[in-house]
Amino acid sequence: MAAHKETEKRLALRLRNVAVAYERRFGFFRRQKYWALKDVSFDLYHGETLGVIGRNGVGKSTLLRLLAGIIAPDKGEIKNYGVTASLLTLQVGFVPHLTGRENAVLSGMLLGMSKREVLERMDAIREYADIGEFFDHPVREYSTGMRARLGFAVAIHVNPDVILLDEVLGVGDSIFRDKSTKSIKNLIRSQKSVIIVSHQPAMLRELCDRIVWIEKGVVQGIGDVKSVLNTYLQSLKPAVTATSDSQS
Repeated sequence: MAAHKETEKRLALRLRNVAVAYERRFGFFRRQKYWALKDVSFDLYHGETLGVIGRNGVGKSTLLRLLAGIIAPDKGEIKNYGVTASLLTLQVGFVPHLTGRENAVLSGMLLGMSKREVLERMDAIREYADIGEFFDHPVREYSTGMRARLGFAVAIHVNPDVILLDEVLGVGDSIFRDKSTKSIKNLIRSQKSVIIVSHQPAMLRELCDRIVWIEKGVVQGIGDVKSVLNTYLQSLKPAVTATSDSQS
């Protein structure tokens, strides 16, 4: 799909030498700075779908939080060319004692909509989430899949310029997976910019125009989907072999 899409070379976001640090605590007094991202640079264009790959804990989710404006870089610069960005991640929790409807209002407002806009789209959000009467139940009663349905339903109705997806495609039952994937494809066709963090190579090959590979907070490769993805998958083989040897 991505190979047939015409992408205008108009910048949406630009990162230059970006770094993000966290503090790790050891006991009461000892602290150590940990760099989740180090010297990250790349551009995102209007209408482009960019995949982000890498092992767990290498900074992918931190990168999306950075692009969404949730956190600021400790070093470097992010330039926004007048776009709005919304992050959809299973790591962002709802308020457990509030209902799905109430959480939809809060989430929509956090993603940039006014309360009135959320309420105007509430019927569509409820229909898309397809969780029945649970929409008016406390979220603490929800399964992980139901939370994902609600979060995706809200995010897909925000209509941002850039949508950031953190390991959310592929959740839920097969019907919802097909529906959510179809929605993302429609966004791509409408020339939205999309950034996808995923461990599903087949999906990335189908949807993405380019791939960014992050390892230990550093960009190891960026460019053609096939070549970057293949290099990344090859890099995983020694680790798999070593694990197998240690268990034998």
